[in-house]
Amino acid sequence: MLPEIQGLHDVWFTNRTVSKTNAEISFDSLTNSIISTGPFSFYIIDFFDMSLSHVSPSVYELHGFDPKTVTFNDVLGAIHPEDLDFVIKAEDFLTKFFFQNVGREKLLTYKISYCYRGRLKNGEYALFNHQALMLTMDDNGGYGKSLNIHTRIDHLTNNNTYKISLIGLNGEPSFMNLSLDKAYKQDQKFSKREIDIIKLMGSGLSNNEIADRLFISPLTVKKHRNNILAKSDSKNTAELIKNCIFQGII
Repeated sequence: MLPEIQGLHDVWFTNRTVSKTNAEISFDSLTNSIISTGPFSFYIIDFFDMSLSHVSPSVYELHGFDPKTVTFNDVLGAIHPEDLDFVIKAEDFLTKFFFQNVGREKLLTYKISYCYRGRLKNGEYALFNHQALMLTMDDNGGYGKSLNIHTRIDHLTNNNTYKISLIGLNGEPSFMNLSLDKAYKQDQKFSKREIDIIKLMGSGLSNNEIADRLFISPLTVKKHRNNILAKSDSKNTAELIKNCIFQGII
């Protein structure tokens, strides 16, 4: 095992559950959690023993791994060597961020998103968007099972921002483009209403159409749009939508 991969295991080891956790998981619930902007694969990782289940057949087409025998270390080994340090720091950052700013108990209500370069079946590398949705935890907040989704996005961009986004579920606020080398800022928080508007913008709806859908005034929609652009540091709607696709919001 590469020392860098061992570093990832060290981050997860101190946060995993002390026993197996159970979750009722159906194929429909898996697919409903996936936002696909390109070819993707997925699996469930059990942090208790690092075993994989529900591995999608597409893991072979993308990476050349046999879905029946692939291991988590195989998946980690496909990360570009120059991006491994970022992934380690990202996972460590996420642990501290939830503890300090959100509450570790809310981890089940967030989807995590960041990008890295992954090795393809032919040996070349491409940019992937990693999305992770924690499915189970123990009473002490230890990591149980997580649904991990890897989507190839190099047809959209080859530029990795090396930032992290946390997409809130069930009404929780979202945090977009968090930087590992900057202090957390309150103005990076997106409300549920703002996320709803971002998704409708991504569907091509106008201000008036969004207003009708959400039962608010067009002026209110316009104010939300301006706030969203400012918070996301986007120059225009096209750049915002592009960033949100990369981060798994739409």
